[in-house]
Amino acid sequence: MLQEAFEDRLRSAVEKTAPDDIADVFARIDAGKVVPIEEARASRRPRLGRLIAACFALILLGGAGFAYQRANAVSSVVSIDVNPSIELRVNANERVLDCSPMNEDAARVLAEMDGGRDLKNTKLDVAVNALVGSLLRHGYLDSLSSSILISVEDNNAARGERLRQTLADEVDGIVKQATVLSRAYAKDAARDDLAKQSSVSSGKAAFVQEVRALNEALDFDALAALSVEELRGMSETGAPAMPIGRAEAARIAAAFAGADGGIPREVESELDENPPHYEVEFAHPTLGELEYRVHAYTGEVIGGKKNALKDSAVSKAEEKQQKTADKAEEKQQKTADKAEEKQQKTADKAEEKQQKTADKAEEKQRKAAEKAVLKRAGFKASQVHDLHTHRDTEDGRAVYEVEFIANGIEYEYKVDAATGEILGWEAEPEEKDPDDDTDPDDDNDTDDDFDDEDDPDDDFDEDDPDDNDPDDDLDDDDKDPDDDQDEDDDKDD
Repeated sequence: MLQEAFEDRLRSAVEKTAPDDIADVFARIDAGKVVPIEEARASRRPRLGRLIAACFALILLGGAGFAYQRANAVSSVVSIDVNPSIELRVNANERVLDCSPMNEDAARVLAEMDGGRDLKNTKLDVAVNALVGSLLRHGYLDSLSSSILISVEDNNAARGERLRQTLADEVDGIVKQATVLSRAYAKDAARDDLAKQSSVSSGKAAFVQEVRALNEALDFDALAALSVEELRGMSETGAPAMPIGRAEAARIAAAFAGADGGIPREVESELDENPPHYEVEFAHPTLGELEYRVHAYTGEVIGGKKNALKDSAVSKAEEKQQKTADKAEEKQQKTADKAEEKQQKTADKAEEKQQKTADKAEEKQRKAAEKAVLKRAGFKASQVHDLHTHRDTEDGRAVYEVEFIANGIEYEYKVDAATGEILGWEAEPEEKDPDDDTDPDDDNDTDDDFDDEDDPDDDFDEDDPDDNDPDDDLDDDDKDPDDDQDEDDDKDD
């Protein structure tokens, strides 16, 4: 589609630059018109300008077309294989054009990325990080016997090798336990066809070819069904034969352990050990972990206790009975928990009620003690201030200490909390603040006009020895002739 559009634009530019003017030419000849050479040359100049413009337009169109083609052309194919097999098609700018699952395991891994569509147009290193993280979350790279294969298919050998090294280092920094393998290949149409037929990536197909080159009697499809770890073990030991595979090893181990149809927790291939074998691990609720070793090529069980699971297994009836007993016990426990919770709530309410009753009784006793004290002291509540009552213990007996102030005297009474009996009392003058001008009884206050003794200007001082107050009509010794109340004053006729 891009090529056709480009040709249409090119054809249009040429037609505008060199229009079909043959009819005009013949018309001028028939008319016998002679065009001077110089004029003819001058008339060609505008056409020359249009030709240059058209060429420039072609260059721009060509550049845009080249940029578009570069951005959408596949330059490299990157494969990631464990047992899931995933292919990434990448442009020259290392942007992902497409991400495809090559088998069912890969489809499960890519499900959380909308089947791989979420990775489109992302940078290659970002996409690879996301894929390796998903493989880890799905448990494909969580053991020391795991292997991951990174393959780059590119006709540019230098670019392919650079990508291979970069991605291998990137993945090696993420994966802590698994072995990282990497390859770089030139594109091969025949290999791509084999990969499609076996539902694997082109990179895994190339690895299978490497292993098969060691033993051409081996079947390509059977090898393609093996995991990368199994292929790695075969490549390191010369591929002596076709291994029985993980699924068959698990079946053999389960039958030997007395758990036909049982599903092992983990199966690991150790084809590079002597003897080459599969390690099959079962988990039992009472026996714990049980490990069996199955020869990778003969299928013989070379490690593990025979019928270990069968001898310790309970019958289905016993198992059902145990489940029923467990459910009954669980139900009984829930009932007991509810009863205990209800009982606790009842106890809490009773305690709260009891506390309120005690608080009310305490308040009643406190008020009774205050009432008894005020009655003994001869005061009403309105005649005292700073009334405080607190409970204390003396010699093992609960008492109330009642304190108040009245008429400048501080009182303190002690009352038996149980009987209300007044046990004793004390009284002392109230401590005064020397800066307090509001106390009418404070003789040290120079500004207090209510001081009976020391204010020379106090018109109400009856006992002023200085008789300095000429206006004091209450002075007994005043010789005021006009004071009709002076006992020593001559009678006023």
